[in-house]
Amino acid sequence: MRILGIDPGLRNLGWGVIESHGSKLSHVANGVCHSDGDDLGERLLSLHNQVTEVIEAHAPDQAAIEQTFVNKDGAGTLKLGQARGVALLTLAKAGLPVGEYAPNRVKKTVVGVGHADKTQVMHMVKLQLPGCNPENADAADALAIAICHAFYRGTADRQLREVRA
Repeated sequence: MRILGIDPGLRNLGWGVIESHGSKLSHVANGVCHSDGDDLGERLLSLHNQVTEVIEAHAPDQAAIEQTFVNKDGAGTLKLGQARGVALLTLAKAGLPVGEYAPNRVKKTVVGVGHADKTQVMHMVKLQLPGCNPENADAADALAIAICHAFYRGTADRQLREVRA
C-alpha cells in the first residue's frame, strides 16, 4: 500500500509518500510545494498543480491529510483551510480515499506524545523510516501523517471515530 501524506499550508504544503507492507514501513519520497502567484487564487491553483504532479509521479493508493486546528488568528486559519480544501479536492479528483487526522493524533501515533514539537516529530520519522531525510519540518509532518494513516487505515471504526473527534 502506497500512502501520500499531506501537511496543508498556503505557503508551504508538505508531502510525503511511504510504502506500508503490514507493519513494515519504508520511505518513498518527500518534499514541499511552495505556492506561486500574486493573488490567493493563483497561489491555490499553484498548490493544486504541484500536488497533482506528486500524485502522478508517485501513484499513491491512499492519502491522508491533517485536520485544520483553529488558532487565535482567524484569517490565518481560514487561509490554511483554503489550502487544505484545495489539497482535498486534488486528492478526490485523483480518486484517492483520504483519511483525516487531528494534529495531536498524528503526534501521539508517531512520537507517543500528543503535544510533541517539530524536532521530536522529525527525529521519530527518521527512526521509523530508515534512510529518510525529510526536506524540512513540513515534509516530516507529512510523512508522520502518512505513518499515522498506515496505523489507522486498517480499522474503519478507528477512522470514523477520528473524523468525528
